[in-house]
Amino acid sequence: MEYKRVLIDTSIFIDYFRKENKKNTKLYILQKNGYKFVTSSICYFEYLSGSKNREFDLILFKNIDIIDFDKQQASISAEIFQELKKQNSIIEFRDILISSSAIVLDIPLVTLNQKHFKRIKNLILLDI
Repeated sequence: MEYKRVLIDTSIFIDYFRKENKKNTKLYILQKNGYKFVTSSICYFEYLSGSKNREFDLILFKNIDIIDFDKQQASISAEIFQELKKQNSIIEFRDILISSSAIVLDIPLVTLNQKHFKRIKNLILLDI
């Protein structure tokens, strides 16, 4: 199945913000290839927590849907947490919350942190 809508992880936004040559970023490549961007309210929180440029933030997030964390995501996050704990392969709790957004929306997650997210069952990762 080909996906044209993707959930963008915080690491992708940070990479875009930090790199001088934006054409070398995954965010730019995804946009150039016609992908539609969605992010979770958790990613938005993470990004804004470290940002010092609100003008750039307004431009960056202008055309990106921000998905609120809801009861269904909380339930899936709890299941993911319990499964990872059983396997003794727990990851940062915010990554668990972010992954639940992609799972609920049934869209791929794009991240620079594939190592952690690969541990999560039913999560589709897009590696470009």
